[in-house]
Amino acid sequence: MAETEIVTDPKRLQKVSKERASIEDVVSLHQQYEVIAKELSETEVLLHSNTDAEMLTLIRQEVNSLKQQQDELLHELKLSLLPKEPNDARNVIVEVRAGTGGNEASLFSADLFRMYSRYAQSKGWHVEIIDGNQSEIGGFKELIFEVKGKGAFSQLKHEQGVHRVQRVPVTESSGRIHTSTATVAVLPEAEDIELNIKPDDLKTDFFHSRGAGGQNVNKVASAVRITHLPTGIVATCQDERSQLRNRMKAMAVLRARLLNLEQQKQFESIEKERHTQVGTGERAEKIRTYNYPQNRVTDHRIGLTFHNLEQILDGELDELIEALGIREQARRLEAVLS
Repeated sequence: MAETEIVTDPKRLQKVSKERASIEDVVSLHQQYEVIAKELSETEVLLHSNTDAEMLTLIRQEVNSLKQQQDELLHELKLSLLPKEPNDARNVIVEVRAGTGGNEASLFSADLFRMYSRYAQSKGWHVEIIDGNQSEIGGFKELIFEVKGKGAFSQLKHEQGVHRVQRVPVTESSGRIHTSTATVAVLPEAEDIELNIKPDDLKTDFFHSRGAGGQNVNKVASAVRITHLPTGIVATCQDERSQLRNRMKAMAVLRARLLNLEQQKQFESIEKERHTQVGTGERAEKIRTYNYPQNRVTDHRIGLTFHNLEQILDGELDELIEALGIREQARRLEAVLS
């Protein structure tokens, strides 16, 4: 990094800096492992050079403790040597859409947005709405927003799938419990250099922003719709009053969707069983249930249940996301070792 040709080239310096940062943890763990290994070797020597019964007991306890530390460090080393997920450090674009359940599903979509917003806030991330279609009673039929922050994708990627809520709707007079769903898609934000999008492949339309119920709320045609003609992928943004900012946000969504499409094609041949298109409402398998009467949140992928629904919907997702991360690491480690 101190070499002249690196220091004077910002792109190369950034690349090398990222590479150095990516191996710092591994190097640190290895150094700790070497220190423990040396201590263990020296302590085991004492077992053969000491005859005092009390001292031998203490030495054996120390040996067992060092072996446990060594095993833990070895496990961490194995995890750290797993190939890094290329998208983990990226910002994300999250798409929440109401599924079955009508107005209740749209209210649940709004609850999920609030949950992710609160979680992002606790991490010091920035949330920015890109586009949304509000329902008549204050929920969202669909909502697209961006989360900017270090490691946002690594933490939120497990949220993609069908979320189910079981509760008594505010509009239900008889007190019957309804089941509604919302789908969540989590897309890594794409960088300009990754995708070669030809201007001729884009069709851009401008229209008036809409409010709840679909009425126009802006006399200026500031909302932007961009269509990628080769794939038919469409991205819309109407959140800003500035046509330029709406266009920039719409392009960010379009790039993320195109990158996701490309990655799907690449991953499909390698791990077809692991990759499922999420966010279209076609996936029948639910990933999580939020049950209000029982104050329960159950993640069906790991069979884990929490009885603090209010706190989770208030953004306290750390324990749940950590458990999903451990599950992913275990699966990846098992795949590598086999």
